[in-house]
Amino acid sequence: MCLSGGARFRARQKEEDMSQVRTADAGQGAGPLDELVVEFAGWLDGQRGLAPVTVQNYCWHAEQFLGWLSPHVLRSMGLLDAGMVTAFMVEFCRDRNVNSAKSMARSVRSFLRFAHATGRTSTGLWGAVPSSSGWHLASLPRSVPAADLEHLLVVAADARRTATGRRDYAILLLLARLGLRRGEVASLKLDDINWRAGDLAVVGKGSRVERLPLPTAPGEAIVAWLADGRPPCDTRCVFTTVNPPGRPLSPGAIGHVVGSACRSAGIARIGAHRLRHTLATDMLRAGASLPEVGQVLRHRSARSTAIYAKVDEVALRPLSRPWPGTAPRGAPVDEAARSLARPWPGTRP
Repeated sequence: MCLSGGARFRARQKEEDMSQVRTADAGQGAGPLDELVVEFAGWLDGQRGLAPVTVQNYCWHAEQFLGWLSPHVLRSMGLLDAGMVTAFMVEFCRDRNVNSAKSMARSVRSFLRFAHATGRTSTGLWGAVPSSSGWHLASLPRSVPAADLEHLLVVAADARRTATGRRDYAILLLLARLGLRRGEVASLKLDDINWRAGDLAVVGKGSRVERLPLPTAPGEAIVAWLADGRPPCDTRCVFTTVNPPGRPLSPGAIGHVVGSACRSAGIARIGAHRLRHTLATDMLRAGASLPEVGQVLRHRSARSTAIYAKVDEVALRPLSRPWPGTAPRGAPVDEAARSLARPWPGTRP
């Protein structure tokens, strides 16, 4: 079967991310790609001072870009040209939303600046990354239907007989019940959890550290994974690969945990961030205010929370009152409201 360019790209991307979830090959040495990404991470931290979560996301995107290049270009970055950069972005952005395109564009531009600054490319190629356009607050965040989310968690809970199942269930609860971003779950450290106080520290955007209460269900799920599943390893990250030596899961691997859970539950694939949107939407429908939602999601700006004010028409319709004169036949008329209505000019009262 012949795959399209977009299908080939998505297959490669899936295979790269799933390699972190599956057993790692013992003794496999670092190749040119791994060495580049490690050096890129150090450059982002040292030269730009980005938050660890941001560095992880940039490196995850850079891995996809580098994995798309041919091996001889990867070994000699001087062969990289603007046409290759543009071709990658066009292929990546096919069938993806604006936010995904913008995130990849930022990461690739940063990597190309790093490549030029370290002498790997003779010219600055970041201008070859096409710009993506979009409208702020243009669409309503899609939430997961309540029945689907409940079924997803029930099936994941039933899979806790294995170490992978215990790990994945804890990850799903942190995403769905606390609204954590996938990068925040990936970077969660053992020292971030205060078991006595019942809370955890989350390093969010802009390196902001905030403490969140740790509900009973996610807390118990983490304990089950740590006590019977997490292999002995050097990393302090909570979530690692199952087989030793345990390696930290990347944000992309966290996303694939969600995708795998969807397949097991027999529901349409959802992204990890949709669980965050679902928490916000459920809070609003339960009567929470926008500031309260913003506090739980740890938004720095009210503009970030304002997108949730765009409730869909179906949800609003039961709450709306009919305009005077448009009530269904036989329905009681609100005389007080009718008294406020003035006839349109040129019409009879």
